[in-house]
Amino acid sequence: MEIVTLIISLLILSETTFIAAKKYKPTRTGTRKIYVDTSVLIDGRILNIARTGFIDGDLIVTKSVLRELQLLADGKDNEKRGKARAGLSNVSELERVIEVNTIIEDDGEEPKKVDEQLLKLAKKNKASILTLDYNLIKVATAEKVATLNINDLALAVKTEYLPGEKIELKITEKGANRGQGVGHLKDGTMVVVDRAANKIGKRITVEFIRLHQTSSGKMIFAKLIKG
Repeated sequence: MEIVTLIISLLILSETTFIAAKKYKPTRTGTRKIYVDTSVLIDGRILNIARTGFIDGDLIVTKSVLRELQLLADGKDNEKRGKARAGLSNVSELERVIEVNTIIEDDGEEPKKVDEQLLKLAKKNKASILTLDYNLIKVATAEKVATLNINDLALAVKTEYLPGEKIELKITEKGANRGQGVGHLKDGTMVVVDRAANKIGKRITVEFIRLHQTSSGKMIFAKLIKG
């Protein structure tokens, strides 16, 4: 009888542990605070960025920012109402992202201007403001408050090469498929060129056709330009 009781107890314990593990969300406490403004939450790209694990700080969403979104979501402007509701939904999604620690912070009484409140909090806590608001960035720069702009990030990682662009390329080896030649750009990007397998060791003119981007890097497909 004692053995049966022990087995039942172990089964209950294992089931409880399994349920707890499913609900567990590890938190990552960053080295700095990053205050998120309304424009970023409405934009939504922050979700994908957060999931990459690149954000090295705590994302702070203040209740004044949430109230601003709520006011827009309840407003009469259909376009703003839709964007604000998406912004509120994005806050909930951010809280579920395990790669970043998202905190809802009570910043006290409702401020007259949310931007001024964010600047005040960032100064006080030596924090950054994540925003797409051009005017807020200008004011923050003048007041020596650090800002992060997703548009700047997008430009920084944007490919330098576009379909239709022509460059000179040295073919160094054969490609995986028949007739292909392979070369590399200065940044190490592999360029696969059709009908260039017989051009190994030569510099030829190629035209980019398309870019293939993966989590492990990028590859460009090109065609040989006969000169």
